Formats: sequence, structure tokens, C-alpha cells
Amino acid sequence: MGFNLDFALSTIPTIVGAIGATLLATVLSCLGASALGFSLEMIRRGGGAPGLAVRFLIDFIRSTPVLAWLYFLYFVMPFYGIRLGAMTVGVMGLSLYYSGYLAEVFKAGIDAIPKGQQEAARALSLSRRDTVVFVIAPQMLRNVAAPLGNYVVSILKATPYLAILAVPEMLGRAFDIASETYRYAEPLTVAGILFLALALIVAYGVKRIEQRLLASGRR
Repeated sequence: MGFNLDFALSTIPTIVGAIGATLLATVLSCLGASALGFSLEMIRRGGGAPGLAVRFLIDFIRSTPVLAWLYFLYFVMPFYGIRLGAMTVGVMGLSLYYSGYLAEVFKAGIDAIPKGQQEAARALSLSRRDTVVFVIAPQMLRNVAAPLGNYVVSILKATPYLAILAVPEMLGRAFDIASETYRYAEPLTVAGILFLALALIVAYGVKRIEQRLLASGRR
């Protein structure tokens, strides 16, 4: 059975129709992972028992597969009366999983800031919150723009995992077509090309943001 170009072209509308779910899961997971990862890093830096607990949690998250988190959230939480939609569980799972990695990215970004910056903030009697918001965060964003962008692309490429939860994303739609027609090459090729195009667009956008942040830092 050879590759049928006409059939491949006929699958494009169906697979492209799922691009909204793919992008929504990517954007929400990036925001969730960034917020949770930054919070984890700030708690870890606070030290004490909470810092040690978060240190263990980050290592635990990074040592477990993303599928384990998705299965746990989707199949175990209902036993405790927590029933959420597939998209919500998928976003929670990706956010939680990538927060462990982004916490390490934020750690490196903060460590790269000269210690004199925080000492100057303390000398000016800035609160911890103001120091984080106005001193640390802007400089950290410039330091982590490139690795953060790489993780945005990684989260985009991880959205096909959500197919196991029946989230209607692009790869899931491609498999639906394949299971109905017994032709796998064409829909999976189309899905792969669309993922490549999205990854290139996201990488270009991240590169532009990184250049803007670096330019603002030189002013």
C-alpha cells in the first residue's frame, strides 16, 4: 500500500481542526508550568523544612515519566471524588511535570544575577516580594529566555500524550483517521508536518522575544 497524496490532502482539514486544542493545551501548560516552577524555586530558596520538601518534590517530578502523572491524575483522582475534564487533567499533568524542569531553569537564571543586586535591594529596605518582582524577575527572564523557549517547544511536542485521555489534539485525530481507514502513513505524516510547522513558528517567536529582552537589558 503506497503513499496516497490525495488521501493525505483529504486528512488535512480534520487534523488542522484539532490545532486549536493543541495550541490551547500548549499555552495553558506553559503558563501553569512557569508559574508553578517559579513558585517552587522561590520556596526552595527560602530554605528550612519547606525548602527541603520542595527540593525532594522537584527531584521526584523530574524522576517520573509524564505518562505516570497523566494516568495518576486522570484515573486516581476520581476515586477521591475529584472529577475533571480530560483537557483540564492534561494541562494539569503537563504543567506539573514541566514545572520540575522549569524550576531548575529559573534556579540557573537567578544564580546568574550578581549577588550585589539582592544586597542592594536589602540595603534599600525593599520587601522580599518587591525584590522578587522588580529586581530578580526582570533580570532572570533575560537569562532564561533561550532555555525557556526550548521547553515551550518541548511542551508543544508533549501534547500528543493527551491523546490517551481522549483530548482531541492533532495526533489523536490522525490516529482516529488511521483506525477508521487502516491507512497510517498519510495522517501521521500530515500530523508530523503540522507539528514541525508549529515548532518552527514557536521557536521563531521565542527567538524574537529573547532578542527584545536582551536589547532592553542593554539600554
